[in-house]
Amino acid sequence: MKLKNEAIQSVEQWKDKGYALPEYDRSEVTEATKAEPTWLHLGAGNIFRAFPAMLNHRLLNEGKMNKGIIVGEGFDYEIIEKAYRPYDELSLLVTLKADGSVDKTVVGSVVESLRMDSANEEEFSRLKEIFTADSLQMVSFTITEKGYSLVNARGEVMGSVKEDFEKGPDKPVSYMGKLTALLYERYKNGAKPIALVSMDNASHNGALLQKTVTEFVDQWVNAGVMDKGFKDYVNDTSKVTFPWSMIDKITPRPDADVQSILKEDGFEDADTIITDKNTYTAPFVNAEEAEYLVIEDTFPNGRPPLEEAGVIFTDRETVDKAETMKVTTCLNPLHTALAIYGCLLRHTSIHEEMNDTELKALIEKIGYEEGLPVVVDPEILDPKSFIDEVINVRFPNPFMPDTPQRIATDTSQKLSIRYGKTMQAYIEARDKDVRDLTFIPLVLAGWLRYLMQVDDKGTTFELSPDPLLDELTPLMDKIELGDNEAVEDKLKPILSRKDIFGVDLYRVGLADKVTGYFKQLNEGPGAIRETLKQTLANV
Repeated sequence: MKLKNEAIQSVEQWKDKGYALPEYDRSEVTEATKAEPTWLHLGAGNIFRAFPAMLNHRLLNEGKMNKGIIVGEGFDYEIIEKAYRPYDELSLLVTLKADGSVDKTVVGSVVESLRMDSANEEEFSRLKEIFTADSLQMVSFTITEKGYSLVNARGEVMGSVKEDFEKGPDKPVSYMGKLTALLYERYKNGAKPIALVSMDNASHNGALLQKTVTEFVDQWVNAGVMDKGFKDYVNDTSKVTFPWSMIDKITPRPDADVQSILKEDGFEDADTIITDKNTYTAPFVNAEEAEYLVIEDTFPNGRPPLEEAGVIFTDRETVDKAETMKVTTCLNPLHTALAIYGCLLRHTSIHEEMNDTELKALIEKIGYEEGLPVVVDPEILDPKSFIDEVINVRFPNPFMPDTPQRIATDTSQKLSIRYGKTMQAYIEARDKDVRDLTFIPLVLAGWLRYLMQVDDKGTTFELSPDPLLDELTPLMDKIELGDNEAVEDKLKPILSRKDIFGVDLYRVGLADKVTGYFKQLNEGPGAIRETLKQTLANV
């Protein structure tokens, strides 16, 4: 059983093992798509194959679409060369359900894969051809939030971006430079309308994409290497739009347990692929069952009927509310709390943590008792039901191989949104007092305790990557386990940082509470577990 067009013709062999195959003629879909492409996706990683590609696959199966997707990859070309082309662009989606069962679907909606490499004349010319097609309705993106950045962690313009700014659009090397150059081709060939749709898990992702493209346009138009009318084209919403979206689906790295299941079935293409850029992929993708995609409905050249596959189309304000609901209340704050305390208590999986009485109770308190009273309700999704699913179905899923160590990455960049927004909501509410919060301050104290790099047994551990570690860990190194002398003074430089917490904890009256919890957590080995128990018991 191999992922090849010829191999999946042996239908009964696959079906006997529980694999669902494409119910459409891939050759017809491929021919129609290449002739008149409607959907180009940039970013060929796991989330794309597990979600957007599967949406298109479902609609093809149901006869509601007759075109597939063309995918381009502008960062790690090995994904195209090793995970797509050897398998005739097919992939296997393994859906991991909370009841322990799995669905196995051979996804055939991707019909062409391309390296988004301006040095490869053949492939970049093909992308130009796609970008200039009258039929092209949307270009979507899953390139991670970093893919839209023009500067590094120090705020300096990245080398590839600087090179593109200076040399112009002929041979761009940065991701956004290549995108802007391709969009310029569409402008030169009739200024045709298009929607550029970020599907990345980033707040206001459409605005982020628009800002980056606009910066490139301004640079190149001002330098005289692009027509001035291009700037008007990009700013004309009847021509170019940047819809906002909210996306939610967990797609971890290829999992060893899933590989074992597939190999037992006789599936031969289950090996993990690790590229030179350290991308972990495979011919298959394992993902959770739950998925949400809400998109602002602004498509000047029409769009695929994705609402028929469960996508919610709405206005920008509602998209923003859905994103805020998820990121500040119903999912991300709970994930971060599990990450911090999971590392301190040496858990190695999120689902394992859900069997930890104190940690499960902690996130229930954060979500239901502290978050929901001030939640932003988008009305298209019910916040309480969303939390119910997260706590009772998604996080406990034993087949989801996600770790607190992965979730703890870049925590300093997340706290201001995941908790700061809720603290600010309490400050602004007439019937609330931010000083009444208990469990959000406990999480913030837990993060400070985490920065000491010492777990609850008193042994050292490695912190997850974070751009502020070089600033913060020297401050926390001044504090020894079990020694709380002058802790207030040692924590003050951190607790006052509005850029980290979203508020100045001193000005809003929470610094003393966070410091108090930190002292309890730092009393010695076992203090973290004991503090959790005592705090939960006292409320």
